[in-house]
Amino acid sequence: MSKISMNVTTTFHSNIITDIRLAKEAGFGGIELQTPKLTRYLDAGFTAESLLPHLDGLTVTGVGAALDAERDGEARERFLAEVRRLSHVAQVVGAPIVQVCTGPVDWNVVKDFRAGRLAADDPRYRGTLGQTDAEAVSAVARNVREAADIAADHGVGIFLEPLAWSNVNRCAQGLRVIEEAGRPNVGLALDTWHFWTVGDTLEEVAALPKELISVVHISDGLDLDRANEVPDQSVHRDVVIGGGAIPLQQWVDAIKSTGYDGWWASEMFSTRAAEGDLLDVATTIRGLVEIMVA
Repeated sequence: MSKISMNVTTTFHSNIITDIRLAKEAGFGGIELQTPKLTRYLDAGFTAESLLPHLDGLTVTGVGAALDAERDGEARERFLAEVRRLSHVAQVVGAPIVQVCTGPVDWNVVKDFRAGRLAADDPRYRGTLGQTDAEAVSAVARNVREAADIAADHGVGIFLEPLAWSNVNRCAQGLRVIEEAGRPNVGLALDTWHFWTVGDTLEEVAALPKELISVVHISDGLDLDRANEVPDQSVHRDVVIGGGAIPLQQWVDAIKSTGYDGWWASEMFSTRAAEGDLLDVATTIRGLVEIMVA
C-alpha cells in the first residue's frame, strides 16, 4: 500500500483527537499534525505524550507549522520558540520532520502591498515584502539554519514550505534557502497547489533531488491570472481534491519520476467538503489519492 497521510486540513473543522480517529477509520497510514488544531490542544493543557495512546497504529508523518520563517528581532525569537515546541512534539510522537513556512501568512497584506495600499505605519506583519530576492532568501535561510539546529537537538528535521503569495514562493528559491542554510536535515515540501499556482513547472519538479523532497502535499486549486492576481487561499484553493484545475496526475507522475518513495499527504481547503460528513470526506479523499499515487 502507498504511503498516504492525512493532513488535518482534510477534516477541516474537527479537533486533533477526532482527526486521528478519522484518519484511522478512513484507512490512512499516517497523519500530519498541524496548527492551529495542535496548538489548541497543547494550549488547553494537554501534553504531546497524551496523544500517544490515540496514535497507536498510525504514523505521524510531520508536525507543523512554524509560520513566517523570515522573522527578525523579537519576532525571530518567537519563531524559534515555536520551532522548539513543535520539535518536542515531533520527538515525542515519532514524527521525522517539522514544517516551517515563509510569510507573511496573511495574503491580504501582500495584496495591499502590491496595490500600493500598505502604508509605512501599517502594523500588519509584512515579512520580506519590499526586499530584493537575495535579501529575502537570506532572511529565510538564516532562520531555517537555526531552526534546523533546534530540530536536530530533538532528532528531527525541518521541511520548508514556500507559500504561493509570499516573497519567497518558488521552487528555485526554496532550493537556494536549503543551500544557504547549509544543514543536512532540511528539505522541501512539494505542495502541488503552491508549485502550480506560482508557475513552477513539471520539468522543475522532475529535476528535484529526491532526497530533498520531505513530503508531498496533494492539493488542488482553481485557475488564476498569475500576472495580475495575488494567490488567495480562501478563493483559489476552495475546491475538493480532483475537482480543480491542477492536472494532479501529471504532477504525481513527475514527482514519482524523481524516485521519491516517501509520504503523500492530502491537503484540502474546500468549504463545501468541510461541511460534509468528515469520515465520508476523509475516506473519499484517501481513495482518490491512493488511485493517483498507485
